[in-house]
Amino acid sequence: MKRLLPIILLLAIASVAAQHTHHDMQNRGNQGMGFDQDKTAHHFLLTKDGGIIQVLAKSASDKESVEQIRMHLNHIQHAFSSGDFDIPMFVHGQTPPGVPTMKKLKDQIQYSYEEMEDGGRVVISSKNADAVNAVHDFLKFQIREHKTGDPVNAK
Repeated sequence: MKRLLPIILLLAIASVAAQHTHHDMQNRGNQGMGFDQDKTAHHFLLTKDGGIIQVLAKSASDKESVEQIRMHLNHIQHAFSSGDFDIPMFVHGQTPPGVPTMKKLKDQIQYSYEEMEDGGRVVISSKNADAVNAVHDFLKFQIREHKTGDPVNAK
């Protein structure tokens, strides 16, 4: 039992630290995205030519969140198109994987915003294999960080 105590203590500390880090990210997300993370659901979907960032209000009657999501994703579409990834860097407290390549190849990546009934999405596509790989790296990071449970394989 004496040998297990330090291991148990270390695991407990790691668990608290992970929860604190996720909580910090949620708070930065509220600030950086302009909507309550607890009232919305993020999804990051990989496609053969890129992927999709989708955010929906958890309640169809939450019109305020729907409008805030739409404003944010419309902004993201324009920002990412110009190579500006400041918001995800702020939310996550680091440069997400894929971002340096996405910045470098910004002219070879297309971003389009689509309104959805309870929110919206940004569709990301490219014909450049390096750009697609970078988008996939970026989206896989988002899936892990936001704990969405989305598949990490392209469909």
